[in-house]
Amino acid sequence: MPRTSISATLAQKERDAVLQAIATIKEKLPFLIDLSAEERKALPKMGDKSRAFVGKALEVATQNPEFLPRSFDLEEMRKDVQLFEALYPLLLSLTQLQELVDDTSLAVGSEAYAAALQVYNYAKASGQGAGLDAVVVEMGQRFARKPRKVKSQEAAL
Repeated sequence: MPRTSISATLAQKERDAVLQAIATIKEKLPFLIDLSAEERKALPKMGDKSRAFVGKALEVATQNPEFLPRSFDLEEMRKDVQLFEALYPLLLSLTQLQELVDDTSLAVGSEAYAAALQVYNYAKASGQGAGLDAVVVEMGQRFARKPRKVKSQEAAL
C-alpha cells in the first residue's frame, strides 16, 4: 500500500502551544494518577462488556440499598461510574491522537532514516578524497557489530 510522504514542519511556537495545551489538560484533570505495572496488572479492568454490568449494578444498588452493608459507599460508587463515563470519551480521543502522533513520528522518522542511508551510501561511494573519510567512518559505527563471545568464554562465566 503506497504511503504518502510527509513534508511538514512544526514551528517552535506551535510546538510550545501544543505542549501548553497538554499542560492545560493535565491541570483540568488534577485527580489523574500514575500506576506501576504491578498495580495495573492487579486491578480488575472495566471494558465495554463490564460497562453494562457496572451500570446495572449501580441501578440495582440505587433501587435496593437495604441489602447493602452500611460500610458500602453507594455515593462513591456513583461518583466512580460518573467519572469513568466522563473520562471515556477523553480516553478515546486522546488514544486516537496518540496513534496519529505515533504513526506520523514513525513515518517521518523512517523517511529521515532512509534519506540518511542514502547520504551515507553516496558519501561512501564518492566522498573519498573530499575530506569525508572520517565522517564516513563515524557514520559507519551505526552498523558495527559487537563481537560475539566465544562459547568457551560463555561457559566459563
